[in-house]
This record gives sequence, structure tokens and C-alpha cells, in this order.
Amino acid sequence: MDSLLNKLISEEFLSPIVLSLKIAFVSGMIVIVLGTLIGNYFARNTFKGKAFVETIIMLPMVLPPTVVGFFLIVLFGKNSFAGRMIEWLFNQPIIFTWWAAVIASAVVAFPLMYQSAKSAFQAINTDIEEAARLDGANEWKVFLFVSIPLASRVLIAGSILSFARALGEFGATLMFAGNIPGETQTIPTAIYIAIDSGNMTLAWMWVISIVIISFLMLLFIRSKED
Repeated sequence: MDSLLNKLISEEFLSPIVLSLKIAFVSGMIVIVLGTLIGNYFARNTFKGKAFVETIIMLPMVLPPTVVGFFLIVLFGKNSFAGRMIEWLFNQPIIFTWWAAVIASAVVAFPLMYQSAKSAFQAINTDIEEAARLDGANEWKVFLFVSIPLASRVLIAGSILSFARALGEFGATLMFAGNIPGETQTIPTAIYIAIDSGNMTLAWMWVISIVIISFLMLLFIRSKED
């Protein structure tokens, strides 16, 4: 019993959990803001090539995570324009860093938030928004104080699902951010390494941890629907 308790409070066990939560939180905030804004825009506007752009936005949901990781390496690697600019600005490449894990998680989680936001804004009764405009509210006030509150239920559900997706990201993170303990090692990559090295006790501990976290998030969503 003491041995198990020691493992539960050890840095080796807690580090991937804390890091995963931090990465999921930061990437989640990015995804929530961008997903809400872009989802609202696409819900209200039609333009040439819209279907093509939306297809690109949704691609990370259906592509293998390793393919997403490959594209991120191509886009942000040392030989790319973006990669060279980042290295020039911050004096280090972004690949195999904490921010690489944030980007990978955000990319794979974004389609969930975008689709949730778009569906939520499409379902709003536009007469309510129009009434606010007639009362003198500008577009930002309508968006912040009318549209978002009306869509809040679906937006919250989308936010939690996006956070859960970011928390469980594995393939793209492993390729783009690597598996550096204390730096980029998240729960999924830690589980993979633990199984590969035969440490099934530690693997089970991480598996149970992420199952509990995910279960609680889904339970929260279900409770809001009842």
C-alpha cells in the first residue's frame, strides 16, 4: 500500500498528468476562442469556396494523427519559412518543445469546437439578434451579449469535448513534440512508453487517471443536457 501511495505522489507519475492538463488547457483556450469566432462567421456567411475551406478545417478529425504530425513538421520544421521565423524570433525551433505539443493538440481538437460553434449559432433565432440591433446594439455587443448566451449550452459542450480531445492526443504530439519527460511527455505518450518498457503498473495508473478525467468531463456534459 505504501509503495502504491509513493508512486501516486511521485514526480514520475504526476509530471505527465500535470503537463497534459496544462497543454490541454492552453490549447483548449486557443481552440475555444478561434472555434467560436470562426464557427460564428461560417454560420452566418456564404462565400465562394466555403465548402473547400470547411473541408480543410475538418480534415484533422478524419486524418490519422501521424499524418497531422507530419504536416506540422513540414509547416513548422527548421526548413520551413514559419519554422525559420520562429527560430529567429525565439532563438530556438518550436519542434520538440512544449508549444509544439500545444499546437498539435489545438489542431486535432479544433474541428470539434468549430462544428459545435457553427451548429450552435445556426440554431439561434435571428429575430432575437435583430431585436437587439434595433435597440442600438452593435455587432460585437450582439455577439457577446445575445448570440453567445443563446448558444452557451452547445459551446460549453464543444469546449469540454475539445479539451478532452486535446488531453488524449497522441500521434501528432509524439511526432511533432516528441516524448521528453517533464517537457513534452503527456499521459498518452507516457502510457505508450510505460507499456513498451514493461512497466504495466505505471501504465495502468495513467490509464485509470485519464479515464477518470475523461469520464468526469463527459458526465458534466450529460448533466447539462438533462
